[in-house]
Amino acid sequence: MAECDEEIKAGKVTVFMLDECHLNWGNIIGYVWGKTNKRIKIDIENEKERQTYYGALDYGNKEFLMKEYSAGNTENTIDFLKYLQRERVGQRIVIIWDGAKYHYSKEIKEYLEKINGGKEEKEWQITCIKLAPNAPEQNPVEDIWLQGKNFIRKFYKYCESFRDVKYLFKYFIEGEKFSFKKIFEYDFCHK
Repeated sequence: MAECDEEIKAGKVTVFMLDECHLNWGNIIGYVWGKTNKRIKIDIENEKERQTYYGALDYGNKEFLMKEYSAGNTENTIDFLKYLQRERVGQRIVIIWDGAKYHYSKEIKEYLEKINGGKEEKEWQITCIKLAPNAPEQNPVEDIWLQGKNFIRKFYKYCESFRDVKYLFKYFIEGEKFSFKKIFEYDFCHK
């Protein structure tokens, strides 16, 4: 455990908490204040518009990396893992994530075998650690997504199109330095 801490401090290992977010028009609907006898209406052009984001919180420096995708699936998960590797060149990566089926697909296992194959576990390029099943409260990235969605709810009146919703969401997430209790709950090398 101490060896892992030293490798993190030395910049040899990065621990990422990872999760996906599916943003859609319906996310701007939330709680608003108004008269109880009057219905509050927000016009929405296409409720089915949707954008998937992959996000990873660097547990060491609290930097949040995010990338847009068409959906949460195996192909996009592999692409995001490659993106994280490009962002942390020369470092081993530990991914802590939920049990989404596409996180453990045959293709993901093949990719991990390709980049880790023949090495001892402590030398793997990417190590994946699964959070407890049905426990989103364990992953601080869930809180980041919630803060982003709450932000767009506060500024819903500026959202005339889904493009505006996406812009506000990204503006908040990419410009924020996150600091809340859950971010500091875990030991770097927790397994």
